[in-house]
Amino acid sequence: MSPELTTPEHRIEAVQALVRVMQDARKVILTTHLNADGDGAGSEAALLSLLTEAGVEAWIVNPTPFPDLFRFLVPDPARVLDAAGAEAERRCREADLCVVLDTGEKSRIGRVKPLVDHLPLAIVDHHPQGDAALVGTWLLDPSASAAGELVFDLVAEWGGPWTRAVVEGLYVAILTDTGSFRFSNATPRAHRVVAELIGRGAEPDVLHRKIYGHVPIRRVRLLDAALPTLVPEVPFREMACTSEDLNGMVDLPRELEGVEVGLLFREIEAGQVKVSLRSNAEVDVNRVAREFGGGGHVRASGALIPGTLEEVRAQVVERVVAEVDAARERALAAGSDSDSRGFPGTELPGERGVNP
Repeated sequence: MSPELTTPEHRIEAVQALVRVMQDARKVILTTHLNADGDGAGSEAALLSLLTEAGVEAWIVNPTPFPDLFRFLVPDPARVLDAAGAEAERRCREADLCVVLDTGEKSRIGRVKPLVDHLPLAIVDHHPQGDAALVGTWLLDPSASAAGELVFDLVAEWGGPWTRAVVEGLYVAILTDTGSFRFSNATPRAHRVVAELIGRGAEPDVLHRKIYGHVPIRRVRLLDAALPTLVPEVPFREMACTSEDLNGMVDLPRELEGVEVGLLFREIEAGQVKVSLRSNAEVDVNRVAREFGGGGHVRASGALIPGTLEEVRAQVVERVVAEVDAARERALAAGSDSDSRGFPGTELPGERGVNP
């Protein structure tokens, strides 16, 4: 492997420590955050393959169903268990380690937490650590493009093997978390890691088509209902849509000229609203999300907030408007020119945001 792909010096010790913890385990539970995305699911698939090849019994047990979109990454579907099922409970009870990927927050692993409370934890994350962090052996680096980049370092330190599931899982993890390499976390090292994965067999055209080229017709209908005004009361359940159909939708309003922040509100159940926040440049939406018990990245965060859709929308919009105003004032004080980021005169799509 190229010297440019050696593990960055500041994370070597943590990578080596976590590899030792995993190599000492015989039965491992893998989990990630609620509503797994490509980074969480891809990292799980890659680590599942690595552990299985090493003779370790490994199982994926997520707080919400493993996304259908990413099931092709797991060669043996029997290794993915329903957290509410008896087998998941038994496997967790018999395990000697739980690896948490792409989050380090207690609340973000939902109903999996009581299943693994008795286990030592290994946490692999690239989000800033919050106040309600899990306790265990940490591999944390917010400078990493994705959790998948950190798992790449774990696989390299382990010495492989670089199976198809490892290679494709890590490629998808980085592909999706960098927004197809268009976000600011698409660092030079991320590109070098991806080039290495391509060299080991990842097929960019095939994987891109599997992720982005199989859109169900219901998602097109959902967009049709949402786009005319960006404030419809979309009959989400009546359209037989799932959370996967919302992937990328929060990015639509922030792509509008003059918009700095895009917000997506979804009522999960009565009294619980999931909010996704995306910023183009100036606004730290992670700070906003943490005020509501959530978190994430500076430009991409989320929170699950108690209340009605109307109550939560009003609270979040008010707070984001204040953050946008503060960011505008900072930009003006610094003498920055008005540009495509929308300062001054920023519009906030939260006041007319997509609300399925």
